[in-house]
Amino acid sequence: MSDALFDFTDKIVLVTGGSRGLGKAMALAFAQRGADVIVASRKLDNCQEVVTQIEALGRRGLAHACHIGHWDEVEGLADAAYAEFGRVDVLINNAGMSPLYPSLVDVNEELFDKVIALNLKGPYRLSALIGTRMAEGEGGSIINISSTASVSPSPDSEPYGAAKAGLNNITRSFAFAFGPKVRVNCVMAGPFLTDISHAWDMEAFEKRATTTMALGRGGQPEEIVAAALYLAGPGGSFTTGSIIRVDGGTR
Repeated sequence: MSDALFDFTDKIVLVTGGSRGLGKAMALAFAQRGADVIVASRKLDNCQEVVTQIEALGRRGLAHACHIGHWDEVEGLADAAYAEFGRVDVLINNAGMSPLYPSLVDVNEELFDKVIALNLKGPYRLSALIGTRMAEGEGGSIINISSTASVSPSPDSEPYGAAKAGLNNITRSFAFAFGPKVRVNCVMAGPFLTDISHAWDMEAFEKRATTTMALGRGGQPEEIVAAALYLAGPGGSFTTGSIIRVDGGTR
């Protein structure tokens, strides 16, 4: 890619939840534009599959198994990234979960804590660890992947929406904490047709999309890529503390 605004040659990018869906699409997009990429997810084999694709593009990759909701594993991920590459230029906090449950009373403490840990606690800790090193070094960019559920709460996603609202909040806070050398932004994603959507009632979703989304459809994983490239690269040099909606016009 010759456009300097989207040139990530020799940059180091860390993507959590990078083995599938939106994370995989972003990991491969950065590698296609010259970056070396750390792919983190719970299952090492899945991470390695993406790293194999990254290496086929002529870039270096690192597969690292990590449950982002576990504090000690997050610290191990940060240490592994710096041990292998010496720095991180772009951190994308993409890992998340929105489990289904039959009713509010069926959300037990364990499930609630898992949702908060993966969607909020882990990104907080990883951003604190890596953002501090970025600020002490050459700077960098942190991108949080949030959800429209954070501002338009809907039934059946209450803990998830609350956690993503917290992620919106720390985006702005961390932008001030780590500025001016580190930019921190957020992509507020709408419904994307990733692996997670396989559990949806697609007939009901498609019917609802025609009335609640301006584009009338769910997104494809590659449709989040341009927003991430913009926020991570020189084109977004005056953008920080921002939340950008990539949601198909979701109400």
